[in-house]
Amino acid sequence: MADPAPALPRGALRAAAARVDAATPAERDRAVDALRAVAILGVVLGHWLVTALVADGTGLHAASPLQGMPRMAPVSWVFQTLAVFFLVGGHVATRGYASARARGESYGRWLGARLSRLFRPVLAVLGLWTVTAALLLLTGADFVTVHTLVKLALSPMWFLLVFAALTAATPLLTRLHPLWPLVVVLHTDLLRFGLGAPSWLGWVNLAAGWLVPYTLGAAWTRGELDRRRAGWFLLAGGAAATAALVAWAGYPASMVGVPGAPVSNLNPPTLAAVTFGLAQCGLALLLRERLRRAMRRPVAWAGVALVNLSAMTVFLWHQTALMATTATGLLAGRLPGLHTLPDGLDWVAARLLWLPVFALVLAGCWATFRSCEHGGVRRRARVVRVHRPRRRATAAGARHV
Repeated sequence: MADPAPALPRGALRAAAARVDAATPAERDRAVDALRAVAILGVVLGHWLVTALVADGTGLHAASPLQGMPRMAPVSWVFQTLAVFFLVGGHVATRGYASARARGESYGRWLGARLSRLFRPVLAVLGLWTVTAALLLLTGADFVTVHTLVKLALSPMWFLLVFAALTAATPLLTRLHPLWPLVVVLHTDLLRFGLGAPSWLGWVNLAAGWLVPYTLGAAWTRGELDRRRAGWFLLAGGAAATAALVAWAGYPASMVGVPGAPVSNLNPPTLAAVTFGLAQCGLALLLRERLRRAMRRPVAWAGVALVNLSAMTVFLWHQTALMATTATGLLAGRLPGLHTLPDGLDWVAARLLWLPVFALVLAGCWATFRSCEHGGVRRRARVVRVHRPRRRATAAGARHV
């Protein structure tokens, strides 16, 4: 029997990391990429920890450990990191648009390049799940099960639609003060929860709520958040406001939706979710210097660069990885932490053991579909070139993929 292929030597990994480090423009702010990677991985881990698919004998239905264990709400405080992603997105889009204008590039061309990077990987997810749903229904699968799976697989796409809309509006938002969308959120919640306005009014916050961190990113680009006191003000003020809203105004403690709960902080965003996002953005701004120092290590930077180059692939396929593991595991029966009701600490302990399996399946999805994000070999070559120093590059024009 032939010997198994040897693992890649540690020296080779360090050499590859060193090449990535050397190919990165000196003016690139690596803290931006680190924050984006943290935001993406936070969402992935958060979903894996609070999403359960319970096998009840007839099919699978979604549940959450936050239903039976409300004391786990702090988990959502750690892993609900969307505000950081919108902060970074606003910063990068504002810089990118300013750079495009300086080069004489049209708005349409700039926007097309950004949106194609967002939506190119979506086609593969939609195609796979359209075929999967059809096959499941044709083979007699329970409709509720199929609906649950498809809803979980496609739920991350709401985020892309909002992010794309804000990206398209970047030229109009570069000077918008974050206080204005915050005021909109405040009055919307006042009307909904204080004056009995219809619940559909809350969907105004789907745009206004995420506009707050996005316009904070634009303020970062303008240099208005460079002083550490800005970060401390956002962190302390946002945390205090969130604590007050949860303690005295009746907002849920969980920063993600809990099935069966009368109010969700995230769907649509509430004032508590927005103030919590302000605290997260403040912490992110305070960590910039530490992240820059950490990213001087080639191995750490290479890992962050890899996550950023595949950010949309990781984001779009992480729920599929969870569901593929769950469905395959049914062949062995109802497995703890995978098919059982999430109602105790034993489920939490078992779910933690499943996280490496989810990650392995996600790595398989990444290896299969990552080319969709970059449009094949030519696109990948162009992405690599973006990271190389360019003679005419400036600090303002450095690209962030």
